Amino acid sequence: MPEVSNRVKSAYQSPIRKLVPFANQAKANGKKVYHLNIGQPDLPTPAAAFEKIRNTDFKVLEYGPSAGNSSYREKLVHYYKRFDVEIHSNNIMVTTGASEAVLFLILSCLDKGDEMIIPEPFYANYIGFSEIGDVKIKSITSTIETGFALPSVEEFEKKITLKTKAILICNPNNPTGCLYSKEALEELGALVKKHNLFLFVDEVYREFCYDGQSFFSVMNLAGCEENVAVVDSISKRYSACGARIGAIITRNNQITNSIIKLGQFRLCAPVLGQFMAEAMLDEDDSYLSEACEEYDRRRNVLYNRLNKMKGVTCYKPGGAFYIFTRLPIDDGDRFCQWLLEDFSHHNQTVMLSPGAGFYTTKGLGKNEVRIAYVLNEVDLNNAMDCLEVALNVYPGRV
Repeated sequence: MPEVSNRVKSAYQSPIRKLVPFANQAKANGKKVYHLNIGQPDLPTPAAAFEKIRNTDFKVLEYGPSAGNSSYREKLVHYYKRFDVEIHSNNIMVTTGASEAVLFLILSCLDKGDEMIIPEPFYANYIGFSEIGDVKIKSITSTIETGFALPSVEEFEKKITLKTKAILICNPNNPTGCLYSKEALEELGALVKKHNLFLFVDEVYREFCYDGQSFFSVMNLAGCEENVAVVDSISKRYSACGARIGAIITRNNQITNSIIKLGQFRLCAPVLGQFMAEAMLDEDDSYLSEACEEYDRRRNVLYNRLNKMKGVTCYKPGGAFYIFTRLPIDDGDRFCQWLLEDFSHHNQTVMLSPGAGFYTTKGLGKNEVRIAYVLNEVDLNNAMDCLEVALNVYPGRV
């Protein structure tokens, strides 16, 4: 029997999805599972997106342009003006979700053996994309005690070597929910300019900022036009994860020309998804403002419930829809699997993402988990009831 590649055998496994078989078995056994492990919102996708598809008279579903439909890119130009970002449609390439966008940036800007600095904990799939590109991640640890604030530029500078080519951050952050300040981003911009590095910023949660805080896009970093590339997606903004529509935005023509080559290999991003995305941009801002208000309410529910649980260390995130919290447990992977295999509260349980998978530094995150507040308040409270009871009876409580 022929063997599959060593590349696949040793590939990084996502902490967000690796426990799915245990969740499926729990459901097969009649247990209700509250999914707080994955950023899959339960908010309805804008109805206009489905209407657009129903009312489109397709005779042939043809390939689209590799860079994305021009009509969609033109509408994105107007969308970014909401954030004082002035760009041309040629600065945008539509991708198959934000995942492809990150992968394309790594493959087009970094060579084998190059290094990329990322503050940890970070979105776990960045590890897989770096493995595909044979790029080394140099991590800088942020901590729960500071609310996972962006590390200082001095800490970033300590990690820079002759092989360093890029810095990658997510703002607002997945998995921590931290919203980075304009001042911190300006300092980072000065650093990448000083060392002639790329700055990749995943901004897919830009709409979800709380407590009166404002989002600042790195596209507005003066003098960094050749350094900056932004990753975007409609998945979280419009609760349209299955549409698989993302984008890369950059004023660096070298990056644009490079990623177009990669885009031609995969031909085009999903055409139907782009039609849906275009319809969403035609909507007024009420959908997004209401979604932000809803997530803010859920954030408060989750934060208040966690704060009342004995032994739990928690902070209040400023953006996105995640809380990264420390629990009184021996091992997050063991605990999250135990929740699905062995625990039940009124025939219900909760699925979380183990924290260690969001770090590259061994030993970190072992007693932490990421919780996505993507369910309605009733389900969220029920899930927290399960977690509270589980923490009291878990055999590995510390």
